[in-house]
Amino acid sequence: MRLRFTKMHGAGNDFVVIDATREPLALTAAQMRLLGDRRFGVGCDQILVIEPSQDAGADFRYRIFNNTGDEVEHCGNGARCFVRYVVDAGLTDKREIQVDTMNRRLALTLQDDGRVTVNMGAPEFQPAALPFDASGLKARAENGFELWPVEGVELAVVSMGNPHAVQRVADVETAPVLTQGPLIERHARFARGVNAGFMQILGRDRIALRVYERDAGETLACGTGACAAVVAGIRAGWLDAAVEVQTRGGLLRIEWAGGTSPVLMTGPAVKVFDGVIDL
Repeated sequence: MRLRFTKMHGAGNDFVVIDATREPLALTAAQMRLLGDRRFGVGCDQILVIEPSQDAGADFRYRIFNNTGDEVEHCGNGARCFVRYVVDAGLTDKREIQVDTMNRRLALTLQDDGRVTVNMGAPEFQPAALPFDASGLKARAENGFELWPVEGVELAVVSMGNPHAVQRVADVETAPVLTQGPLIERHARFARGVNAGFMQILGRDRIALRVYERDAGETLACGTGACAAVVAGIRAGWLDAAVEVQTRGGLLRIEWAGGTSPVLMTGPAVKVFDGVIDL
């Protein structure tokens, strides 16, 4: 089959975006893997499929697949690229858009400077939300926030609609992301895997972050990972309510007022090129 697509990125986290609003799209896992392959296909961290809304309260539905072909719950950088795509492609004239993902509805706003703000919803901290098996472990409280001992480090566990385990490190450049990341990602205590975050605090309003993503390996940026890291830092008393997150691919701004307030993420979304591929 010949498939039209658009390549996009959000702070270096890159995507293949497919418009399935006019007719359904059914790719096999093998076709997904070929599409995401950086040598034999287009290459991307995730594949975003845009579909018509199944609910009158939403403007669109979009689905997220890792380049392994596995469908996942949420992607913050992908949500920003989704907004730029549907606006630039003329699928909507709205600048505030409601979209349904696998497990939550997002409110997205295209800003005048081209950046996109995503209302990511409220974070969840209960181990069952990830899920995370905490049996037999004794957490250490930091400012009343639980840090769990796993693989010799302390992890903050946070769900942003997808699972995250965040640790504080002295220097993200020397942190063992590529060796420890896979051990945490597939640790038996995380039944569905987890995104492993490595956070360096540069100030109460700035952090540097690397994330070893579930199924994708280390990416240049992870939007939900940035949200999880900032939320964990706020809960632990290390950070203020608005934080600039320096990823390897660019800068994200994360804001959270605490409690059940939603997390707001603002960052870039860039179109790279349009193309056609035979699958």
